[in-house]
Amino acid sequence: MAMAPHGESYLVSGGSGGIGAAVCRLLAARGDCPIVGYRSGEAAAHELAASLGGRALALDLGDERSIDAAVEAVATADDSSPPLAGIILAASPPPALTPFARIEPDEMHRQWQVNVAGPQRLLAGLVRRSLQKRKRGAVVAILSAAMGGGGPDRPAAKGMGAYVIAKHGLAGLLATVAAEYPWLRVGSVSPGYTRTRMLDVFDPRFLKLQERTQRFLEPEEVAREIVAALKP
Repeated sequence: MAMAPHGESYLVSGGSGGIGAAVCRLLAARGDCPIVGYRSGEAAAHELAASLGGRALALDLGDERSIDAAVEAVATADDSSPPLAGIILAASPPPALTPFARIEPDEMHRQWQVNVAGPQRLLAGLVRRSLQKRKRGAVVAILSAAMGGGGPDRPAAKGMGAYVIAKHGLAGLLATVAAEYPWLRVGSVSPGYTRTRMLDVFDPRFLKLQERTQRFLEPEEVAREIVAALKP
């Protein structure tokens, strides 16, 4: 039986993926309405939304027309839909495992578009047309432990340059949004290896070596951090 959220709406990009789906479930469990944004997992997104009392929404952050259509759909939702209270940026292409000097232009463009340019267009539209009306809301994005900690003891991960660069771009985007909209709650999480389909790009032998020195996270653990960051 579908739940019947009565609180507020939250748009989750990549909402049918591992972490995104876990976020949607937590939102529904606390009485909010998840808007399950999807690029290719249409059936899974609709099934998840139906089970949670939310709704599915086509949202390809690599396609400007898809972004604009999603903004329009959210901004013109009828009065039966709870008001938009925030956006969770959970969509990201998996990293291409190549050294810095061999990053392909198409891969750099893909990572930048989905992690930076697409979210900028999405947030600009939703802030202007939805969130600014009430002068409150939240934006939480998934960054990555692969970005490093900015010092010699915590270097960035090697061999996934386009992904790391784009995630730093996303961090810059969040900083700009926070500076220009002080009424907007802006946050991020930076998980390490998490048991989602993104791990499929790595050699299983490499993953086994990593597991000897660190604990891999479950999607639900990351989702709890994200939902905690939505409200004070």
